[in-house]
Amino acid sequence: MSSLNDALSQSTPIFHLKLWVLIAICIGILIATILLMLLIWATLRRKSKDSTINNNYTFHTQPQIPTVSKEITVDSINTSHSQSHNLAEKFNKPENPTFSPKSKYIDGKASKEADDASQNSGGNLDRAGSSYSDGGSGQGKRPYAASPLVGLPELSHIGWGHWFTLRDLELATDRFSKENVIGEGGYGVVYQGRLINGTEVAVKRILNNVGQAEKEFRVEVEAIGHVRHKNLVRLLGYCVEGTHRMLVYEYVNNGNLEQWLHGAMSHRGVLTWDNRVKILLGTAKALAYLHEGIDPKVVHRDIKSSNILIDEEFSGKLSDFGLAKLLGSDKSYVSTRVMGTYGYVAPEYANTGMLNEKSDIYSFGVLVFEAVTGRDPIDYSRPNNEVNLVEWVKMIVGSKRTDEVVDPNLDVKPTIRALKRVLLVALRSVDPDADKRPKMSQIVQMLEAVEALPRERNRKSRTGSIDIESLVEVPTSSEAGEQSGTN
Repeated sequence: MSSLNDALSQSTPIFHLKLWVLIAICIGILIATILLMLLIWATLRRKSKDSTINNNYTFHTQPQIPTVSKEITVDSINTSHSQSHNLAEKFNKPENPTFSPKSKYIDGKASKEADDASQNSGGNLDRAGSSYSDGGSGQGKRPYAASPLVGLPELSHIGWGHWFTLRDLELATDRFSKENVIGEGGYGVVYQGRLINGTEVAVKRILNNVGQAEKEFRVEVEAIGHVRHKNLVRLLGYCVEGTHRMLVYEYVNNGNLEQWLHGAMSHRGVLTWDNRVKILLGTAKALAYLHEGIDPKVVHRDIKSSNILIDEEFSGKLSDFGLAKLLGSDKSYVSTRVMGTYGYVAPEYANTGMLNEKSDIYSFGVLVFEAVTGRDPIDYSRPNNEVNLVEWVKMIVGSKRTDEVVDPNLDVKPTIRALKRVLLVALRSVDPDADKRPKMSQIVQMLEAVEALPRERNRKSRTGSIDIESLVEVPTSSEAGEQSGTN
């Protein structure tokens, strides 16, 4: 051992360094060389990957599918057009959740057939209730309408929707003219437009606020890209160019529920009781489909009157999925930052951030109160005990003055029987105990029973107290069912 130590301690001709020092230096140089080579290899690989991504965003005479579009779940389509086929092949296998239909709420067609039907026929499927029904009444099949995508270049057809270029939408909206603005919100501006084939559309231009545009875009595409239901505003396609993120929806030209209830559509008259029930029923069917008809389920998270669009037949269409969340069958809730509109947000969600479909049901209950009363959910212009709509209605019901909750602008009031059943829906939906709230499919059945009632009406001149004491005494599902059956 001493001889080894002596040998290592001997000086060498290189700067008179001892042997063991020289050996340590060599080992250090070797390690440094290996690390440098690994660093160079990683850098070259990263540059190669970045170069590939940049190539995907290069604009050519024939548009390339942007990288972000590869994350949109699509089905391949067969076509003789070779260029269209090549576009479809550019998509990777979908990584986003795919929607699997449940037979109770949609017909048995495969998703590809549904997509093809949406492009080729334009028919809206009623998947929560009677299929192809007229106004949800089941009185006959609706004829197929012309597809809103007919006449557009086939090159853009890529599965579930249509990929629009920025130029397409600039032409459609007259370069996003202020005169074409039909709505504004925290996440973007909505323009009315007309495609080259004459179809009127609503173009949602998402504001590019520090990545929020990308997030909002993906949320809406994931939530309703493949969904087809006659009571959901149909997403026709999208645009992704540079920082631009836009969604193209069908244009619904009869205002929204907020405008009809609170004056903006007053020049068209007062929304009748029958139409209010019809709009609520259509909205309930849409939510029943989102909650119970697909997997993963979709929690809308922003149910309010301004998001219920109304068509010429006064059917309600649920819109604006910018805050939606997907909830798989293996999860009972998802923890998220509290979002929504004050007055509609469920108390348990506001307090804990734990979100599930019961939050939508609470918001729907507030929406029902709003439709019955014609009042805003929160109105600070009213006396203190009337500011909160839900609490005010409960107070009036508890004091047996239920006839006072009906919108005074209604020329023809509902029957006592109809009013009681609609209020029952609302009261159960806003139950403070989320577990006691009914499912949307149960609410659909309750509202269908209201719609089927005889068309008798109580005129404004007819007064009298309506005894609905049983409504506030029936919080549970089974008891509520008995109440509904006896009325």
